[in-house]
Amino acid sequence: MRLTLILIIAVSFSLNAQQQVRFSLNDLQNTTRTFQELRGENLTLIDFWATWCRPCLKAIPELNRLYEIYSERGVSIIGINCDGPRSASKVLPLTRSLQIKYPVLTDMDADVMKRLNLSAYPSLVMTDGEGRVIWVHEGFVAGDGEIIRNRIEKELEALN
Repeated sequence: MRLTLILIIAVSFSLNAQQQVRFSLNDLQNTTRTFQELRGENLTLIDFWATWCRPCLKAIPELNRLYEIYSERGVSIIGINCDGPRSASKVLPLTRSLQIKYPVLTDMDADVMKRLNLSAYPSLVMTDGEGRVIWVHEGFVAGDGEIIRNRIEKELEALN
């Protein structure tokens, strides 16, 4: 039973790792934006979050720091808010209060998340320069910022 579960998880992750990200979503000004136009030259981090998710709100300041550190090295960050219609009005004020520096898009039905077989908030997806999923990190607890930074460094070093 345990081996079966491990195999299912491994197969699920390998399917995620082979996926290519593509989407077209509205930003907070209701302008349609695509992954292709927002992706980074080397890496892209896509943060799936919601206003009601406490770990999501703890991750955002760290993602802001990462954006400041790595944006000049071809790393882009895209926030995708997955609040439903009942809490959608909270998104813009919250992004302003958190001073999010990277683009934030909305996906009320969490369609992009579902296509990537993700179910936890927050979920962070890293893609390479071609938009292929190369790493997924779910949740956010103390110390995760360092784990994410280390992974970015590892991937950038591999490009050199």
